[in-house]
Amino acid sequence: MEKAAGDTELSEDEYIDHSDGLIHCKKCGGRRQTILPDPLRHSYLMPRCVCPCQQEAERQRKAAGERRALMESIRRRRAQGLQDRYLHEFTFANDNGQNPLMEKARAYVGNWKEAYRENTGLLLFGDVGTGKSFFAGCIANALIDRDIPVLMTNIPSILNRLTGMFAEDRAAFISALDDYSLLILDGLGVERNTEYALEQMFLVIDSRYRSRKPLIVTTNLKLEEIKNPPDLAHARIYDRIMERCAPVLFSGRNFREEKAAATKEAARGIVSPK
Repeated sequence: MEKAAGDTELSEDEYIDHSDGLIHCKKCGGRRQTILPDPLRHSYLMPRCVCPCQQEAERQRKAAGERRALMESIRRRRAQGLQDRYLHEFTFANDNGQNPLMEKARAYVGNWKEAYRENTGLLLFGDVGTGKSFFAGCIANALIDRDIPVLMTNIPSILNRLTGMFAEDRAAFISALDDYSLLILDGLGVERNTEYALEQMFLVIDSRYRSRKPLIVTTNLKLEEIKNPPDLAHARIYDRIMERCAPVLFSGRNFREEKAAATKEAARGIVSPK
């Protein structure tokens, strides 16, 4: 094997450039050896250095490692924040383009930094099956794809988790909800209207309110019902939602009924004899 000055062995992709007597890379021609003064010995040193193509290879290696780490982080965030697997399919890529309100969802994601800074949430209200959950899920998945922590859940699920907990554990659980940059509560109004349920729901909403982080709420309630609550227990919940969440009306086509009809038609074709 050929050796350079100082008995440095050359690898197969290296050569000695006789114009400077230093080791160079056969691929890019760059230096893999340099000259440094050694004032203590009144001489010089010839240490190894990294050529441009080695620098690029290292940059690509680090970038690939960062991409793998990012993808793993996103995977964990999606598994943690969208625990109902069907929510993973609520993406802009799966939007059929038939709901013009989806442009508002895209705009919310596009202006997320401002929404987060200004604590701007959304109240998605309207009839059953008009696309509110899909709208919210698309926002959730798009932000998770940016490695932003999002939790999309519903109040009955939260109440089930809180039931049976000691007061200290309940407080810790509710506080943990505020660790997410965006909290999405799907289906406001379907929870049990017991004193306990309303109190726990208030604690969740109030904690989020005080965290000054955005909240998105979906509901089949009419806006007038929210603006004119039946009692004080509902009023203090709705007031906090209305203060932080801009209302967006979903009306018109019932996409859920249309999908159910299409499913029935597909099933008829499968089971009917030919």
